[in-house]
Amino acid sequence: MPACGQPPHPSPSTWQHGGVTAATHSTLFPQVPDSPDAVLEGLDPEQREVATALHGPVCVLAGAGTGKTRAITHRIAYGVRAGILQPSSVLAVTFTNRAAGEMRGRLRQLGAAGVQARTFHSAALRQLQYFWPKAVGGGLPKIIDRKIQIVSDAAAACRIRLDRNELRDATAEIEWAKVTQTVPADYAAAAAKTGREAPRDPAEIAQLYAAYEDLKRDRTVIDFEDVLLLTVGILQDRHDIADEVRAQYQHFVVDEYQDVSPLQQRLLELWLGDRDSLCVVGDASQTIYSFTGATPDHLLDFRIRHPGATVVKLVRDYRSSPQVVHLANGLLAQAHGRAADHRLELISQRAAGPEPVYTEYADEPAEAEGAARRIRDLLTDGVPPAEIAILFRTNSQSETYEQALADAGIPYQLRGAERFFDRPEVRKAGIALRGAARFGTNDTLLDDAVDLPSQVRAVLSGEGWTPTPPAGSGAVRERWESLAALVNLAQDFAVAKPDATLADLVAELDERAGAQHAPTVQGVTLASLHSAKGLEWDAVFVVGVAEGMMPITYARTDEQIEEERRLLYVGVTRAREHLHLSWALSRSPGGRPGRRPSRFLDGLRPGSSGTAARAVAGGIGGVERGFSTAGTTPAPRRTSRTPARCRVCGRTLSDAGEMKLMRCDDCPSDMDEGLYERLRAWRAVQAHRSGQPAFCVFTDRTLVAIAESVPGDPGELARVPGVGVRKLNRYGADVLALCAGRDLVEEGNDG
Repeated sequence: MPACGQPPHPSPSTWQHGGVTAATHSTLFPQVPDSPDAVLEGLDPEQREVATALHGPVCVLAGAGTGKTRAITHRIAYGVRAGILQPSSVLAVTFTNRAAGEMRGRLRQLGAAGVQARTFHSAALRQLQYFWPKAVGGGLPKIIDRKIQIVSDAAAACRIRLDRNELRDATAEIEWAKVTQTVPADYAAAAAKTGREAPRDPAEIAQLYAAYEDLKRDRTVIDFEDVLLLTVGILQDRHDIADEVRAQYQHFVVDEYQDVSPLQQRLLELWLGDRDSLCVVGDASQTIYSFTGATPDHLLDFRIRHPGATVVKLVRDYRSSPQVVHLANGLLAQAHGRAADHRLELISQRAAGPEPVYTEYADEPAEAEGAARRIRDLLTDGVPPAEIAILFRTNSQSETYEQALADAGIPYQLRGAERFFDRPEVRKAGIALRGAARFGTNDTLLDDAVDLPSQVRAVLSGEGWTPTPPAGSGAVRERWESLAALVNLAQDFAVAKPDATLADLVAELDERAGAQHAPTVQGVTLASLHSAKGLEWDAVFVVGVAEGMMPITYARTDEQIEEERRLLYVGVTRAREHLHLSWALSRSPGGRPGRRPSRFLDGLRPGSSGTAARAVAGGIGGVERGFSTAGTTPAPRRTSRTPARCRVCGRTLSDAGEMKLMRCDDCPSDMDEGLYERLRAWRAVQAHRSGQPAFCVFTDRTLVAIAESVPGDPGELARVPGVGVRKLNRYGADVLALCAGRDLVEEGNDG
């Protein structure tokens, strides 16, 4: 029988039985967990540590495919459901609208609606719009969508001639200066100090930058970076406004922390004030945006700034096969630099798959045609087109692959195109579905529709959907794919909720649009390596893996070369099972075959030689407890885990509840019943005094484990699962006194 107050024995779908995935093949419409403890079900030990570490600074070092989004969303949801975190007081920050939308969708599914999940810019803009009249007066200036026209006007005013490429590069340089908080007068010195190669003479860029700022001021407009700069300025200068923001938000979670710029870090510090309720998540080995001002230093220095931080390392890779993970680890094993010294060695949790395929082609068109042929074979074998991607270093490579896929009759979609719910055909389809939901009984289209999917097919047939896709590619095929995605979503929705109506589906689409949680479009994805970050597919083709493209020609310094290696690592770790890497010896047919495979594959692809892998520093998963610098003793480190075994029969334990007891549920208990009841009474007093639910002090399972083991000193108590360092420091003396026979409830001990 389960312990008092605990749910029944869970099904075998635990983390050791494949129940955990990193946003992979998850149920589209899962049931909301019915309790705080249910939120934790299915998490592996390290993910559970993240989810239950709700106080103090927490740093999560999460390798690719290790379920970091799952861990942090369950952390927020567990805190909310347990009554420890108020939803409106939590601000979760990430870097893209897609990631923020995914986070909001997951929190909604976990029963934690109301939590703010936004990008840095979105959160700052809301605050700027609200406080601008109070801090400055009047309305907020207009925000320009694209700054390149004003940069062009500034160049003309300075009599600096820039071609199209130089104009784009100068604009990027201004953006870099602003996010690194560099003013025009300091630009030349800052560029020299960081070894940055300016597209023009640094003095010219500084002049152009100053003229750009003057023109914006004259036209009463601001740009994307100004949103952050002005918010920082107001929070620095107006303590009353800063206090108001801090009263609203008391708990912060920052995803992709390795991509934080100095300006974003400064904004985060102003949001926090002197508090430390901060959880950051990142992987230095996935730092690929340094050209925009991002730096992993804030992640790598987190323990220095917060000595009391809990550091959790996630290395169990649920995304990729052992063969893909082996190649990914091999890429990083040859890396150098500070980020490489903190790399995580991934451990695949999936079944074995095929070995990565390495292919050399005579020219780029042949490489594209070869990829199309292999994709056709995968489609024949049953791999859905939406589970296949072609990844390249630069967007200019896309056209060759678009043509090859079109010639082969394979549907595709371009990553980075307009967002799904912003597409005209999707907007029109939404209007049609909403109208049918409202006036469906009078719509002859629905006369023969017997269920929700058939109703949706009937409505969308009037918008251009047909049971079979149109021939060829282009705009017509893309519109059909968008409508087909809505049809498929309706089918999944009906399976999950058999009683759902057309109105229910419209409400679901509205929520998904608000969260930018788009349904899957059935087409092979074409994307740059940068835009593929955060995504995954069953089969990935990384193309153009040749010197001059990977690393790119203009990557010259050691730091730039290492970032190119990390970019290839990101591409490799997008693949779940099938991974193809290819390169061409020349650009066009008949060209001189002067190219060679990327140096990053040396020693990894068959027949090549390279540097032997170095030992991984800090690559083991686990938890490192923080400690206070105020004269306390550092907490013991737990850096690895051995399989938990039942102390009665010796069987390997997989259920989290059994692991807490260190025995099977059906093995005999030697619990001290009197001690257990004293512990329960003491816990009730502690919970009442702290205003928390009883299980936040200790769960029933932990009390049973204590009553069975009857620890006699702090070391023995610390070894009981569920007794972390924080609880040991707070409750250890009381628990040991109870174990020794004293009744603290009767003595009136405050704990």
